[in-house]
Amino acid sequence: MSVKKIAILFSGNGSNLENILEKVHNKTFNGVTIKCDLLICNNPDAFGIQRAKKFGLKTVIINHKEFKTREDFDAKLVSLIQEKKIDLTILAGFMRILTPVFTKNIKAINLHPSILPIFKGGNAIKESFNSDMLVGGVSVHFVSEELDGGKLINQLVFYRKKGMSLEEWEENIHKLEYEILPKTIIELLAFSN
Repeated sequence: MSVKKIAILFSGNGSNLENILEKVHNKTFNGVTIKCDLLICNNPDAFGIQRAKKFGLKTVIINHKEFKTREDFDAKLVSLIQEKKIDLTILAGFMRILTPVFTKNIKAINLHPSILPIFKGGNAIKESFNSDMLVGGVSVHFVSEELDGGKLINQLVFYRKKGMSLEEWEENIHKLEYEILPKTIIELLAFSN
């Protein structure tokens, strides 16, 4: 049996963080135990820090405001992740645009609340809802220099119902997020060669 170590980076509420911890942390799939060995948050007030404590996990807070450049901040992330010998880094609501200092050195995946390559960026939920699309969805992709532009790994969709509100649209997206992210982590670490 082998152990694969993950790092989770987050910035806010931490609902996806908690979902990952519930579904994959210290669990074994196909002979591989997945262990969350590092949590990093750039926001000292993020509620996700409290969520992590329920699992006995401490969050390392690296406030991006304390760094002169994005590159300096990313270098700090990279050194921590490499020091812990992390197998896969997961961005779960991590609201920072990462530079090549990070993307060229760390194998990371990101969860995005739209069907990429459309609706990139921070307003994806609202933009997809306001579009003529008959489906909404979520994507998991590898992190690259291009914002929300890395190689796609997984996608899930739902159909727009007549008269659907933005709140219902968002609720559907979150349901799919909670399904797709743990599933993708398990597939990448326990079922790919």
